[in-house]
Amino acid sequence: MRHGLPSLIVCPNPPQTVRPHPAFSAMLRSLTFLALTTALVAVPYSGHAAPSGSRPDWSIPAPADDRAAAVQVRVAPERAGWTYGVGEPVTFLVSVVADQQPVEGVSVTYRVGPEMLDAAPQTAVVPVGGLRITGGSLDQPGFIRCVVTATVAGRSYRGVATAGVAPERIQPTQTEPADFDAFWAAQKAQLAEIPIDARLTLQPDLSTSKVEVFHVSLQNVGTNRGSVSRIYGILCVPRGPGPFPAMLNVPGAGVRPYRGLIDLAERGFITLQIGIHGIPVNLPQELYDQLGASALNGYNVFNLDSRERYYYRRVYLGCIRANDYLVSHPAWDRRTLIVIGGSQGGQLSITTAALDPRVTALAANYPAYSDVTGYLHGRAGGWPHMMRPEGGAPSLHATPAKQATTAYYDAVNFARRLRVPGFYSWGYNDETCPPTSMYAAYNVIRAPKRLLLAIETGHNVTPEQTQAIQQWVLAQAGLK
Repeated sequence: MRHGLPSLIVCPNPPQTVRPHPAFSAMLRSLTFLALTTALVAVPYSGHAAPSGSRPDWSIPAPADDRAAAVQVRVAPERAGWTYGVGEPVTFLVSVVADQQPVEGVSVTYRVGPEMLDAAPQTAVVPVGGLRITGGSLDQPGFIRCVVTATVAGRSYRGVATAGVAPERIQPTQTEPADFDAFWAAQKAQLAEIPIDARLTLQPDLSTSKVEVFHVSLQNVGTNRGSVSRIYGILCVPRGPGPFPAMLNVPGAGVRPYRGLIDLAERGFITLQIGIHGIPVNLPQELYDQLGASALNGYNVFNLDSRERYYYRRVYLGCIRANDYLVSHPAWDRRTLIVIGGSQGGQLSITTAALDPRVTALAANYPAYSDVTGYLHGRAGGWPHMMRPEGGAPSLHATPAKQATTAYYDAVNFARRLRVPGFYSWGYNDETCPPTSMYAAYNVIRAPKRLLLAIETGHNVTPEQTQAIQQWVLAQAGLK
């Protein structure tokens, strides 16, 4: 991928605030710059300009003795909508403000180039009028990211902005195995041989006047062929005769307890929120912290050299087993089964909906494990970034055997097989699940799909996104 060399230009006039596309205005109304760092700094006033790296000349209104200034490093592409065409030069606007007023003479360090790839640091001084940083161009679809850091009054601040380059044209780098469908049919057949053996324990402390809450465990495949494990979760069932639509909530990465989706159950869903690690999900937080720092640290690459023993095989099949239980529930409406999740949960929403024909819709926020092989082709790959070069050297996981395994688990190859409506949402500034990787999956989906783009967001959701997703999910189930 060719990327033109970046350069720096001082803006003679203050840069204008970049306005989002009108379609996203309502969603972003509560936001200013999510691609910035804001903090409060108490600054004694001495009445004269300070050198870069100490404190700017901030006046203190009488009778105050000190001033706590909210410092922000603001970064945004010059173009409204943050999106360019292939070969078009990308320009970023940079300013440093304190309490919304420009700060003069602050030294910044910035890196600009294709997202997630190494870029040489450069420095400049930001005048009141701001900076223009030219980010070069791309000769193929992708994203260019500008990361700016500044030290003001002894504290460090950071701003990020990412420009899209023809994202609708991004295609996967991941291979598609000829026996992909046969492999997963065989795995599902092994799961079907294992009884569900559902075990429920009522959770009175979580139950409400409208919802009964249970801790549930179900039998699942184990790591080795013929072995059996269990998958655990929190089941929420509306009180009353039903019938009710069902929802499976699949988790983001990490190790943690769960409390269930009680709010959606009160709206009329049977909900099952699962963990993926084969341990109960209602234990003290300390246990999960210890497991995340030890036995389960790096679980996403456990047995990556074997498609039959890879960690996510049990996880993917466990999601199907959770659906087995939901559709067997006597209060299920026999019509609606929705899967939702974000990050790793977005990945699992896509894979589950593709593997299980009983799923009727999915909602996925910033899906992980999408086109993880991107790094092997000179561009960003998806979380967990196991193929990302390390210190200029190839990743230890970039072996033929491990690359071959990822092809059976990459969300891209499941996205190709989706047949049900899906709601998707992410932002350009996501540094965990790079937008290049997410568009690689989204662009191969042929099922009905809707993308809600919250451009400035990183690896998080805004209240507007949450509301839109919930409304869409309720509409899919015929609920209000």
